[in-house]
Amino acid sequence: MPGSDIAEAVRLVTSELPEFVHLPELPERGAAAGVTGRGVALLQGLSADLQPAGWRLQDAAGIDAQRAGSLLAQDLDLLEEHTQGYAGRLKVQVIGPWTLAATMERPRGDRVLADFGARRELAQSLTEGIALHVEGVRQRVPGARVVVQVDEPGLAAVLRGAVPTASGFSRHRRVATPEARETLSAVVAAITAAGAAPVAHVCSADVPVGLLAEAGFGAVSFDLSLTGGGEAFATALEAGLGLWPGIVPATDPAERQAPGDVVNAVQRYFAELGSDVDSVADRVVVTPACGLAGASPAWARDALRLVRAVSEALGR
Repeated sequence: MPGSDIAEAVRLVTSELPEFVHLPELPERGAAAGVTGRGVALLQGLSADLQPAGWRLQDAAGIDAQRAGSLLAQDLDLLEEHTQGYAGRLKVQVIGPWTLAATMERPRGDRVLADFGARRELAQSLTEGIALHVEGVRQRVPGARVVVQVDEPGLAAVLRGAVPTASGFSRHRRVATPEARETLSAVVAAITAAGAAPVAHVCSADVPVGLLAEAGFGAVSFDLSLTGGGEAFATALEAGLGLWPGIVPATDPAERQAPGDVVNAVQRYFAELGSDVDSVADRVVVTPACGLAGASPAWARDALRLVRAVSEALGR
């Protein structure tokens, strides 16, 4: 979400999406409030600090890591305040283990991704933290059906061996599919055991939908303008995977779309997959193409209203 006023963002989300609220992320508040900072706040048994090159594992948590934990706790307090008695779906977003490994540095530099043992330890620490996070959210909003969106924008690059080294002159070796699947499966298992529903979010052109389905995710969220078609998506849908097409623009569009136009586009998309959207409506959630951090405050509100109108028209 745009801006730095978390109280206003929570009010906006709970008022515009009263049946499917989420905990907003406001990266304009600084690195501690961004997706990686939120991940750092969840780590168990590991510490990090913010360096000029980004987040780095350290022996003790730095002031920025402490701020990340403080901001997350404050945000959860506000969410709890605005969701008293709430009984709908409630989504929280967490960074995925592969994107975190491709983003964070080891104590002596370069990405955690480069070291098998380090990336395994980081994934285990994050997985434990996600489970505790879910338990905390459920205690704060006991009537909610919690959904955990695991953000993995870097997953495709990890699988291709396209993550640059610190120097920028080389690329880290690709991670084999079995290892990637095993790590994600552990995250899914922890989320499920904590009583929440796991959803993967991959905002890139090549979504490994088959891998995500095999890892156990119940749904995949993606940017429909970048990807979303083809046999892999059709097969996954037929096998029971939920698809969350990101079709509402994430930034201010040149021309505003009417709800009916978006509904028609969603119907066409599922028809291309060989399915009637009405027959799979319980597994479909319409979303913005990606996060709304780059939108104007006015469009962020309009985008949420458009999502709600389209969802209601589709019977969601």
